Amino acid sequence: MRQIPLRMIPLGGLGEVGKNMMVYEYDGVCLVVDAGLMFPENYMLGVDYIIPDLQYLRDRRRQVAGIVITHGHEDHIGAIHHLLEEVTAPVYATPLTRGLLEVKLARNGLLSKTQLNTVQAGEMVAIGPFQVEFFHVCHSIPDGVGLGIQTPLGLIVHSGDYKFDHTPVDNWPSDYAKLAEFSQRGVLALLADSTNAERPGWTPSERVVDAAFEQVFSEAPGRIIIASFASLISRMQQVVNAAERHGRRLAFAGTSMIDNAKMARKLGYLDIPEGLLVNLDQALSMPDHDVVIMCTGSQGEPSSILGRLSVGNYRSFDIQPGDTVVLSSHPIPGNEENVYRTINRLFQRGANVLYEAIAPVHVSGHASQEEMKLLINLVRPKYFIPIHGEIRHLKRHAYLARQLGIPEENILISENGQVIELDGQSIRAAERVPAAYVYVDGSGVGDVGPDVMREREALGENGIVLVNLTLDEKSGRLLKEPQIRCHGFMLNGEAETLMETARQRIIEKLTKAGANGNVEKQVEQLMRTHLYNETRRSPVVFVTVSRV
Repeated sequence: MRQIPLRMIPLGGLGEVGKNMMVYEYDGVCLVVDAGLMFPENYMLGVDYIIPDLQYLRDRRRQVAGIVITHGHEDHIGAIHHLLEEVTAPVYATPLTRGLLEVKLARNGLLSKTQLNTVQAGEMVAIGPFQVEFFHVCHSIPDGVGLGIQTPLGLIVHSGDYKFDHTPVDNWPSDYAKLAEFSQRGVLALLADSTNAERPGWTPSERVVDAAFEQVFSEAPGRIIIASFASLISRMQQVVNAAERHGRRLAFAGTSMIDNAKMARKLGYLDIPEGLLVNLDQALSMPDHDVVIMCTGSQGEPSSILGRLSVGNYRSFDIQPGDTVVLSSHPIPGNEENVYRTINRLFQRGANVLYEAIAPVHVSGHASQEEMKLLINLVRPKYFIPIHGEIRHLKRHAYLARQLGIPEENILISENGQVIELDGQSIRAAERVPAAYVYVDGSGVGDVGPDVMREREALGENGIVLVNLTLDEKSGRLLKEPQIRCHGFMLNGEAETLMETARQRIIEKLTKAGANGNVEKQVEQLMRTHLYNETRRSPVVFVTVSRV
């Protein structure tokens, strides 16, 4: 009798940085770990963010026993409301992560419909055939956990995002003892974060940022504006501490930053002395050297507060000479262009800008190579599966595992949608399931696909030319000269001669051949050919016909 295999289905996070989601499945019962989003690439025009393809879970909505969230960053919780619109299952999270989930679910009208369960690091929860043990890991947000998942085939260790910080801001180091205990019990497979697999050495401690903030606060002549992720609660605490030492008042700007700070204070994860916190209006009425403002936008998102400040269209205040702007984050791979464009614009507006490349105002929350080696040596897994990262990161992590003695045949580099099967004796890649990018554009989820992206790219690159024809309904005769308008193609003055020539060609064609067949298609082809021959450019051409 064939043994029932353990199936692992990565729906996000393998082959990219972001939208992390892993499904563990045994005998048809599913456990979902994380539900994250990903920021769009530069060519994804108009897209707000990207979420995993949920079709596999949609087809098994009654088989999902539970959803476990490892920590509260957007690349792990950003798609939770989309998932819960498809699947009804209990959600398990540590207190701070639960608080961040509550803020997000309340905003999307799902809080009252969701069964949220609070767990603590060190606890164990039975979810279907899985016994899930939560162990504390350091990251750039408090209350992060990794998972020891006891399955009928053996113990799986899922690292979550982690680093081995010996001096964390919250004085709570990663649980080395639990990892060693897992090793004693025998670990069938380790799935470990690969984000920094190309970085040698050790990731610096979060405490490094304290010294950098001390220098910023000592030297800044005017307002200090610090941009960070709204979920980066530990960074908020570091800013609070620096503001208190230097006699500045702190204001949060932006709904998500304000809501998360309020929730973190309520749960005891953010300690702000009485009188230090003021609202934004109060801060803007105070002397500049008495103020520090925390806001979103460290990734250069155009709609974020810092993004709007950089172009001067944030309604509450403007950047002014003497402001010191700190981007306390690392650019997400693929997002560097947005970040550096924002930095350049802030400089142009007179701010002094500090960012990771020139000052230690941010340290990574992810393990570097020596920490990755330590994790593998601590748990000594039989099988190793690198997760969370682009293909180059997964490949490098696999190389490190081979260096430590894990046999090549026991290491599997996978990608989104590639089902992994373990039967206790071997590991293999099984079938593929849907795992395409799902674009969220405004209120639409999945409405925008690759074809629309290609159209937007073409419009952005070459512009559009609109042609309107007025024909006699009975005879098909052209009643008046074609109307031609162009946008994003050529300046009106430059286009005038070109369009006049095009207008004469259309008249000539319709006069000779008559309005027979598909007139729209014929004129569209004529315009494409004419415009390309004259300009070597291919704008999008739309032809409309009015019959009167």
